[in-house]
Amino acid sequence: MHISYASVAAPGLPNEDRAVTGDGWAVLLDGATVRPGVDSGCVHGPRWLAGRLAGALARRLAGGTRAALADVLAESIAETCDAHRGCDLANPDSPSATAAIVRAREGRLDWLVLADSPVVVDLGDRLEVICDDRVARLPSYTPEAVRALRNSPDGFWVASTRPEAAYEALTGSVALADVRRAALFSDGAARLVERFGRLDWPALVDLLDREGPLELVRRTREAERAETEAERAVRRGKPHDDATAVLLRFR
Repeated sequence: MHISYASVAAPGLPNEDRAVTGDGWAVLLDGATVRPGVDSGCVHGPRWLAGRLAGALARRLAGGTRAALADVLAESIAETCDAHRGCDLANPDSPSATAAIVRAREGRLDWLVLADSPVVVDLGDRLEVICDDRVARLPSYTPEAVRALRNSPDGFWVASTRPEAAYEALTGSVALADVRRAALFSDGAARLVERFGRLDWPALVDLLDREGPLELVRRTREAERAETEAERAVRRGKPHDDATAVLLRFR
């Protein structure tokens, strides 16, 4: 197996994405940027949360845990909560992150996707694209609506202060012998498909494999710069975003 990745901050901003990899596994987390004027009740930010959670996940996966990925994520969220118990963890605006995980174990490739960081598995004759689109289907994106819908059965789920959110993730498994490649993307690295429509998923994975993650980020920045004000007005999300892409080649 060969693993390659890159993580690049949005221009002029700190990187709130985190990627960690090891022997047969990879994790990608995308910290949710706090909106201006929002009180999270926490002295830490999404960058801290993503880093602590990534470390907790890496320790478990590197240690060879046999637990299901949802259990691994739930335990890691609980550990991260313990690291900032002095903060107001009941605040619905507490720092949060997406989570995408893949792990090769016992002849299977397991995957987990929580919120909008997709995983793509290349099975040779087809791609399996795992996208948690609940964030894209919210009825409203005002701060008040997002606060009410975060980690709610009627809304969307993220890794934050509720370990049970891990069990709302999309999970699955495929035979490892059928897998050629697997890719993990933060939403900022999936923009050539999801925001700009310049590529489809097979072309994005091929670009990542053929040209490398830094070229994928370069083309994403090019598309962001070319976006007009009128286009930005009708598209949800920031003009520029952190971009992280991970590729695992199996054969």
